[in-house]
Amino acid sequence: MPRARRTRLIGADRPAVWAVVSDPYQLPRWWPKVARVETVQERSRGSGTLWTKVLKTQAGRDVRADFRCLYSKRETAYGWEQEIEGSPFAKVFRSSVTRIELADADGGTKVRLEANQRLRGMSRLGGFMVKRATVAQLNEALDALAALFEPAAASQEHVDAA
Repeated sequence: MPRARRTRLIGADRPAVWAVVSDPYQLPRWWPKVARVETVQERSRGSGTLWTKVLKTQAGRDVRADFRCLYSKRETAYGWEQEIEGSPFAKVFRSSVTRIELADADGGTKVRLEANQRLRGMSRLGGFMVKRATVAQLNEALDALAALFEPAAASQEHVDAA
């Protein structure tokens, strides 16, 4: 089961970072390859909220992926799960869960991203490649999130929180 964790200090207070990471409509601003978000069905307090990410492939095609918020703990934690069954991702994944944790830190907010993926069938043999790609995705997400709050920030070193 590939699991990747990355942590970064973001130069903004926790409520400001929370407003971005807990809002599916904000994903195109900071999550890699998301062109837009559609059909958000919000639930009270966030948990159970449903949405569709429209991802842009390298070939320029759109791929839709459905997600569901697993939990939302105001200004501290947010988690979502991809709806795999019946999607183009079902050939590769059994499950894919992303977790975000926020904590106060000197100079801003410590943001920890974690992705847990269970692979299906022969895809399990490529677990190391999936983990490498996932680490790159998390790094890119943290870079984009930092750029929202620190426009002049250069790419910082990411910390593996394993």
